[in-house]
Amino acid sequence: MIYAWWFALGFSLLMYIMLDGADLGAGVFSLFVRDHRERGSIMAAMAGTWDANETWLIVAGGILFGTFPLVYGSAFHYLLLPLIIVLLSIMMRAVSLEFRHHADRTEPLWDGLFGVASLTTLFFAGMAMGAVLQGYPLTDGPVPTYPGGMFRFISPFSIWTGVGAVIAASLAGSLFIRARFERTENIRQHAAKWTDRTFYLALAAVLITVVWSLLIFDWAADKWLGPYIWVWLLLGAVAVFATVQMRRAARAERDLAAILWLNLTIAIMWLGMMATMFPWIVPHTWTVYSGASPSVSLFTFTLAMGSFLPVMLVYNWYQIWVFRARLSKLASYGD
Repeated sequence: MIYAWWFALGFSLLMYIMLDGADLGAGVFSLFVRDHRERGSIMAAMAGTWDANETWLIVAGGILFGTFPLVYGSAFHYLLLPLIIVLLSIMMRAVSLEFRHHADRTEPLWDGLFGVASLTTLFFAGMAMGAVLQGYPLTDGPVPTYPGGMFRFISPFSIWTGVGAVIAASLAGSLFIRARFERTENIRQHAAKWTDRTFYLALAAVLITVVWSLLIFDWAADKWLGPYIWVWLLLGAVAVFATVQMRRAARAERDLAAILWLNLTIAIMWLGMMATMFPWIVPHTWTVYSGASPSVSLFTFTLAMGSFLPVMLVYNWYQIWVFRARLSKLASYGD
């Protein structure tokens, strides 16, 4: 049961990365769009689905709280500052979406805040992920807690993972925009150029992150260079194949196929990271065994939450299906 909820935690985070990552990347892209109607139409493109996408983050937090409470308590203490910024940024995105309805002279303000909030959400969420990979100290005692300071999460590696998150989401966002707009819209050409640039940046970011992780994390080196190195090489080859297919689909303007291939690449890398970290949840800090709730609590939590993940999947699918039509800039949000 512990393994099932560990996988469910990883799955929820993966769903958030794939779904809301595209929304956030589109928000970053909007910072470079001059036409106010096109900026509004970017908001309209995600207006029907963004709230369901972000629900996966709440699901992940609920799973962490219910099944790994000690990890939840210490990790949120360790990541207090970046997670507060992420929360405030998510709130600002929602406020910007709604206030644009009533904006006249302040419309550029809300457009700008929407883009900036998307950027800060990505950067500090990426920093939090890098900080988790580095681990953190715990006190000795019946309830281990984080004894360090508020700024311990800051390091060259965590700053880099923040930058990498912005780059990767920007690629996803440009593909999302191409899939959501009519083929005659000028914003698609802008997004196509953005895709070309962010594609190579994303490749470089992944390569740098992998090499850096190999050099500084013993738990990664032991797995990747161990007796099953062929498994990791095969996994990498599959990820490269999916990436090439995504690139071909994007150039052929097969927009949905490009998004699906990108999401497959993300899923392969994410599952590979989970397998590399196992049995650690937080490397050299918490394992799936040391951080788990007692078996009785896990059983009760499973009875209460076991059916929630399928409901969320159906909810996401239904929203995406309902709002699948392509838009034009005349559908600007709030106009």
